[in-house]
Amino acid sequence: MTASAVRQPQPVDRAAPGAQVRQRTVASTASVGGKGLMLGRDATVTFLPAPPDHGIVFERTDLDRPVVIPALVTNVIPNARRTTLKSGDATIETVEHCMSALRGLGIDNALLRISGPELPCGDGSAMPFVEAIRAAGIAEQDAPRRMYRLNETVTVEEGDASITAVPADSPGGMRLMYDLDYGANSSRIPHQAWSFDPARDDYAADIAPARTYSLKEEAEALWQAGLCRHLTPRDVLVIGDEGPIQNEFRFRDEPVRHKMLDAIGDLALVGTIVECQVIANRSGHGLNRQLGMKLLRLVQRDRQARKLVEGRAMDARAISRLMPHRYPMLLVDRVLELEPGRRAIGVKNVSINEPFFPGHYPGTPIMPGVLIVEALAQMGGLLLSQTLEHTGKVAVLLSLDKVKLRKAVTPGDQLVLEVETMRATSRSAAVKARAVVGEKVAAEAEIRFMMVDQDFE
Repeated sequence: MTASAVRQPQPVDRAAPGAQVRQRTVASTASVGGKGLMLGRDATVTFLPAPPDHGIVFERTDLDRPVVIPALVTNVIPNARRTTLKSGDATIETVEHCMSALRGLGIDNALLRISGPELPCGDGSAMPFVEAIRAAGIAEQDAPRRMYRLNETVTVEEGDASITAVPADSPGGMRLMYDLDYGANSSRIPHQAWSFDPARDDYAADIAPARTYSLKEEAEALWQAGLCRHLTPRDVLVIGDEGPIQNEFRFRDEPVRHKMLDAIGDLALVGTIVECQVIANRSGHGLNRQLGMKLLRLVQRDRQARKLVEGRAMDARAISRLMPHRYPMLLVDRVLELEPGRRAIGVKNVSINEPFFPGHYPGTPIMPGVLIVEALAQMGGLLLSQTLEHTGKVAVLLSLDKVKLRKAVTPGDQLVLEVETMRATSRSAAVKARAVVGEKVAAEAEIRFMMVDQDFE
């Protein structure tokens, strides 16, 4: 790779604001060859187009029988200073730089055929893979990109290192912040921090050129262990007391940028783009893998929960199959949106024919506030019934808190019922709820439930 190729990368294509983001694959084939970083064995990896929802899949073609290994964190095995995929006896070493390039350029689907046990190293950055993907071209596919929006904080800690994923303030991809602090070795690698937002920043210019590095004593330990013996300090960054040995930084803060590169590649192994903010402090491949596993479990839990309502038209008939209430006490007419275990929106159309209006009040019909709260409680029960741990259970009202009736509801109004889970266990749950008419809040409350079996007496 030439210096100009590093310092003058092409811009990354981005979707127009508000446009639906679609899946992407490589438009044609392209290859990268060379020796692997750790093992030093020759290998060639070829990028091939793949259909929507295929994901990133590796195939080792140098074995007696080719072995296919999906690029998922469930196939990662612990390994020092690198990310390794394994299926049966077959392994593929050091996949993080390639995975980082694929995620950084927005590739969702590709088949990667590799003729060796380890991805080619190149210069220790992601640029060889970025250049190959750009040579192949990028093709948009007729399928929406799979996204998962994180709704809870997930943390992994080990000693003074940690990595945390928190819900994002706004939709988008995975935004990352990395804080690199070597403590006693800060004279050689000073404290560095970097943030990356895929919707705003240029991965190819700012992250991909950053090379793998090691302190001098770490490089010597790898050499003694029989690893990286084909490399010299001219090939990768080896940092001594006076800085890079026989080399120079591409960026003043190249180490933290490479740590960001690794984190992007490791977390791409979740297999789904998680909309969240990741904050890493001294995190390496091991902690990245643990966070990826936790995020994948959340994604899988969400998909399983959605299957419970998949294909159901949540009209009055579908609601009556889920709820024990019947006329005149079924107060939810339709469910508009439902994210199992998280939030739901439904409507109650208030008609002059409601049975309570003749007595509340004659001449000035007003929907009783207690029934507005009851409608919110029913909406909360619908939401809670759609999680795996509450399958076959009914939400029975336990208590109300912070109840406020703010607006009279009269015939012809449409109550929009909004509920959001505050906390939930297998036996109890609580939701925050509000009823809205137009742009005005009619009522709000925090509602607690006890979850009981449907056949309770």
